[in-house]
Amino acid sequence: MTGENTVAGAFREVYGNRPEIAVAAPGRVNLIGEHTDYNGGWVLPIAVDRYVRVAARKRGDRRVRAHSEQMSASVEFSLDDIQRDPAERWGNYVRGVAHFLEMERFELAGADLFITGDVPQGAGLSSSAAFEVALVAAWQRLMKFSLDPLQVIRLARRAENDFVGVPCGIMDQFVSYLGRRNHALLIDCRDLSYRHVPIPDDVGILVCHTGVRRALEDSEYPLRVDQCREAVGRLAAAGLSVFSLRDVNPAMLEEHRDGLDPVLWKRAYHVVRENQRVQEAVLALEEKRTEYLGWTMNESHRSLREDFEVSCPELDAMVDIVRSKQGVLGARMTGAGFGGCTVNLVRREHIESVAEAVRSEYVKATDLQPEIYLFQAADGAEALNK
Repeated sequence: MTGENTVAGAFREVYGNRPEIAVAAPGRVNLIGEHTDYNGGWVLPIAVDRYVRVAARKRGDRRVRAHSEQMSASVEFSLDDIQRDPAERWGNYVRGVAHFLEMERFELAGADLFITGDVPQGAGLSSSAAFEVALVAAWQRLMKFSLDPLQVIRLARRAENDFVGVPCGIMDQFVSYLGRRNHALLIDCRDLSYRHVPIPDDVGILVCHTGVRRALEDSEYPLRVDQCREAVGRLAAAGLSVFSLRDVNPAMLEEHRDGLDPVLWKRAYHVVRENQRVQEAVLALEEKRTEYLGWTMNESHRSLREDFEVSCPELDAMVDIVRSKQGVLGARMTGAGFGGCTVNLVRREHIESVAEAVRSEYVKATDLQPEIYLFQAADGAEALNK
């Protein structure tokens, strides 16, 4: 595995001996299906070839020591007394995964952990989910117990929801564990069924970071979650048999428009139509109609900007610049919003010219320097760590 020797060497510098195991989990970018996951809908992400890596070695006690290369910081705690740490918030991911593994009766030994990676943080590329999945994979390898894929995914998500305190959906952990090279992953976030969808060879996925970083727990993300729940509650009170916005179609929503205030209606309308766009995008991929796939991405961004209101001036500027270039099929913000990245579908022969144009024009428009990545759809942690 690329990077395994490097992380082993860094572990030795911190702890004075070699790790027993080293694992990796990828970040992700979502092609389409934004803010649908926690509403029980569909999403279409890919795992990307950027990784969080964890090296580990068992200890003879119940202490866990973890060092993060990116944070230049260490945390230490006892498995017999796992408490949230308000000072080193990144350490709560380590604590949360250990806490829920112990709750599931997987008895852990103390361990020394070294964490590193190249998934950009605060960019909407799910560095936190990659971190959680890598931690679960590390404990599995270190303690030699087995979890089925959905156990891994649910446990990693639970650590983020119930310990770290971010009310994310399940998409990020899902694709970080079960992604497949050269494929997108269609996930039904209600029943957790999934299937891999091939990506045509003639298009590339260009991801452009606006330079605006955000953290979900500090953004309006929790408010959007609450607004979606409130919309469902009001529709149910009006007599509809709905348990999430997944159960609502456009005709039902229009019929009950008067029962929702304008803000809640817009939030619900985005989710309802975004679920439809995901299905349209999958069909476009399967039929290799990349122009139509691009159209669904463009419509997704319009809705995220106008209806769900999670874009920002920098994201909009980036999208406008990219769309004006030859060879671009579609462009949209990706991730929770409020900053982070755009995902752009570009014909392969035009990728370099589009990237150069973005570097030149975006800084003139915003005074911010973009970061630009050409990602490949990568294998998830399950395949990486066999």
